[in-house]
Parts: sequence; C-alpha cells; structure tokens
Amino acid sequence: MVGHIGDFGLAKILSADRLNYSSNQSSFLGLRGTIGYAPPEYGMGSDLSTKGDVYSYGILLLEMFTGKRPTDERFKEGLSLHKHVKAALPNRVIDIIDPILLQESVRGGTIIDITLNENRLGNDRHLQCLNLIFEIGLTCSAQSPSERMDMSDVVTKFCSIRDKLFRPT
Repeated sequence: MVGHIGDFGLAKILSADRLNYSSNQSSFLGLRGTIGYAPPEYGMGSDLSTKGDVYSYGILLLEMFTGKRPTDERFKEGLSLHKHVKAALPNRVIDIIDPILLQESVRGGTIIDITLNENRLGNDRHLQCLNLIFEIGLTCSAQSPSERMDMSDVVTKFCSIRDKLFRPT
C-alpha cells in the first residue's frame, strides 16, 4: 500500500520478462504494481504500457503535494485522490496542499503565511506553480491511458514551471 520505485518502469521490466514464460506461467504477472498506484486498466487485464507508468507517476506527484496517500481511508465510495484534487482546482488549491508546504513562503527575505489570504492565488507565483504541478498530476493520472501525458511533455512543463518560479521579479 506504499508506492515503490518498482512501480515505475513495469512496462519495460515485465514485458521483457514475459518473453521468458510460457502462457501458463505468465499468470504470475497478474499483479502489476502497488494498490493505489497501479493504473485502472491493469485491473481489467490490459497489457503493461508506458502509459501505466505515467499513471503511477501522476498519483505519486499528487501524493507528494497533498500529503495524502491514494489508499487513505477518506478515499472510499467513489472518491479518489485524483477526484479530490480535481474538485479543488483551480480556485481552492490551498485546501489540498500538504500543510507542511503551506506553513510558510519566503519572499524577499520575509516569511509570509500564504494560507491567510486565498485572494492572492492569482498574484502568488508560488501558488500558481503549485496549481500547474497539480494539473500535471491530474493529467498523468487520468483514467484513460490516451488522455495521459507523455513523460517528455511532463519534463517540458516542469521546466516551464521552474522558469516561471525562478525568473527575476
């Protein structure tokens, strides 16, 4: 119930291993990844793919920035980490950010409590970047593999966020 490095690259590792097993032995590959991080299509018998790895990455990204695991008790009865984040964007990003990330923001040598004024979302570069990061996590963890980003696009978007965050004001 905890994401592991082995959840990423399953398509490459297990697809190559599949060549070494007879059809009777390949049923051992039925469990593909960790619960909560494995994409929904794997539960329906779909073949391993890089899009499945992207899904795992997206869930991990959402987990890192919300501080909530996809297997958290609150995510039952149709609610999921993905849906939780999606419902909060773009205007309530403050409600879903891990409280540790919200404690303080350093700007110009002054510590600012960014939780006090939600109206600053449009003006606060840090919160805008967090919103963009959540959007990447949502796109990567989309239900349908065809809706997920390629990792090269993820890298491009993260470089853009980095440039926005660290550009001189």
